[in-house]
Amino acid sequence: MALDGGSLARGCGGRLETADQLCGREIERFRAALATGAPLTVSCTLQAPLFDEIAEAEGAADRVRYANIREMAGWSREGAAAGPKMAALLAAAAEPQAETKLVTLESAGVALVYGRDEAAIEAGRRLADHLDITVLLSRPGDVAPPARAEFPVLHGTVTAATGHLGAFSLRIDDYAVPSPSSREALRFGAPRDGATSTCDLVIDLTGGTPLFPAHETRSGYLRADPRDPAAVERLLFEASHLVGTFDKPRFVEFHPDLCAHSRSRITGCTRCLEVCPTGAITPAGDHVAIDPYICAGCGNCAATCPTGAAAYALPPADALMRRLRTLMLAYGQAGGRDGIVLFHDGDHGEPLLHALGRFGEGLPAHILPVRVNEVTQIGPEAFAALFAYGAVGAQVLARARPKHDLASLHRTVTLAGTLARGLGYGPDAGEAEAGTVVGVIETDDPDALGAALRSARRGTPTPRPAGFEPVGDKRSVLRVSFREMQVAAPTPVPLVPLAAGAPFGGLDFRTEACTLCLACVGACPTHALSDSADRPLLAFEESLCVQCGLCAATCPEDVISLTPQVDFAAWAAPRRIVKEEEPFDCVACGKAFGTRSTVERVIEKLRGNHWMFAGAAGEARIRSLMMCEDCRVEDAYNQGFDPHAGPERARPRTSEDYLRERAEKAGETA
Repeated sequence: MALDGGSLARGCGGRLETADQLCGREIERFRAALATGAPLTVSCTLQAPLFDEIAEAEGAADRVRYANIREMAGWSREGAAAGPKMAALLAAAAEPQAETKLVTLESAGVALVYGRDEAAIEAGRRLADHLDITVLLSRPGDVAPPARAEFPVLHGTVTAATGHLGAFSLRIDDYAVPSPSSREALRFGAPRDGATSTCDLVIDLTGGTPLFPAHETRSGYLRADPRDPAAVERLLFEASHLVGTFDKPRFVEFHPDLCAHSRSRITGCTRCLEVCPTGAITPAGDHVAIDPYICAGCGNCAATCPTGAAAYALPPADALMRRLRTLMLAYGQAGGRDGIVLFHDGDHGEPLLHALGRFGEGLPAHILPVRVNEVTQIGPEAFAALFAYGAVGAQVLARARPKHDLASLHRTVTLAGTLARGLGYGPDAGEAEAGTVVGVIETDDPDALGAALRSARRGTPTPRPAGFEPVGDKRSVLRVSFREMQVAAPTPVPLVPLAAGAPFGGLDFRTEACTLCLACVGACPTHALSDSADRPLLAFEESLCVQCGLCAATCPEDVISLTPQVDFAAWAAPRRIVKEEEPFDCVACGKAFGTRSTVERVIEKLRGNHWMFAGAAGEARIRSLMMCEDCRVEDAYNQGFDPHAGPERARPRTSEDYLRERAEKAGETA
């Protein structure tokens, strides 16, 4: 493949030296580079095992990064023009990688084989040397009893299942033990419901409905169709090795104090609950809880969480954004134009791109591939930053038959496309949706992928690319990205309306009906609504609002409504005062204790309309309403006020009264 030395040197920010066989006769140059102590980027992944071996021997394994400029750039019909892309891939690969946090799962090898016939017993027999086996048969037909009871064979149906590798809990109905005198077929005793079983592994050979949602991602739950011998063999091999201690990435960092799920038993945001495919997220009071042992790392929750309470950790949002920044800046410095970023994963996307490079026309020179753990982890902040950095589009490569629901990804892409179109990056509103500059390519065919990328819509590049460096938590990164996207826009506008249900927006207040009770302030989980300790007022900061609706649901006067939008002027401004009133000063001590309008409204409603506030004595009590809480108690004590001294109420009428009146009326008639 051709190497554009000038573009590579400009993009990598220095002098460039080329080699012919760094993995062969020139391997000493690699060792010499390791000896400098500087981080190294190797531009070929073919001989990564060799380079890793040498780096480990030199104690430098943590300083070596890899970039694939062959299948991803050079092996292409446009390979001669791919110099800027190569420079961008090398620069992005050199970005420091965040440390991956792990959770530990322990398996002692206690396994339940769940099936319907002899296939389950045979599987148990083959695994008995490796695992502690129990076989559970659900509604079996005639099953020949084993000659030797090497492991328990029971009868029952699993009706509920929870847990993960090393900690499964199953509820079993129709549970029964076999009769030891079974002759030609297993016979079971009287069944009972409600039995429980705990185990480390569940091996499901029933061929029926899986016990778990997104079962392919549930660690420790292995399932195969018993009619598929090859699948059963793969399952048995995998099960035999699931004994010991296993580490699993902690895919999501959760901050419950930022969660907007609920307040005062009123449900607010449920976005993560709606998109989690594994059931790892459950309500837990005012916030949700994420079980890291069940979480499969799809990232849907982090992509849809507007507060940053759920943040993807593989890598963190700011680390991914720094890689995108480096990619786009290096691409521009190397002379690249009209760059479109292609997000892909490692299991599906990378083999597809390799096949396209090896056997097809390869990636176009302006398509910049970026590998992520899961394509569903990408949030709106990544798309916004890309346009601000100078990209003219972004595409996401997904499976034709996805293992995770892509609904949340499509919502994120639609939101990003709306912002891009509103700010002049994308197609005009009248153009077809197929022409959007942000899209999802769902295919398992490398040729179809190549065709889709060659026809991918190129938007309008920013005339002033941003260079901001994202730092901080997810919400901070998102706020900066949105503002920078608007500042760099070809046609910046102050506001872009969004569809209903969007996670960003403002609030409309009917201020004339607001009493400044401030119930909404107490309900707001993000502090978008706030008050003041000095004066009675209500303030709103739109950049913090996540449209959870808790304020509107809590407001007793029903004066708040949601307005989905991105108001860039409001995002850049400090909080605005929605309503402010003069405080009412205590007539006794002068302390401000409420709003003047509220106190006057209460006095107006009570004066002359209630026995306690009627006449000369009532005026004294009216005066007590003008006092703060401390002076009011003292005044009531000095007045000797008895709240039970009101006019005597009419005695309730009873059945005896009606009967007596009827008798008296009958006597008068007689």
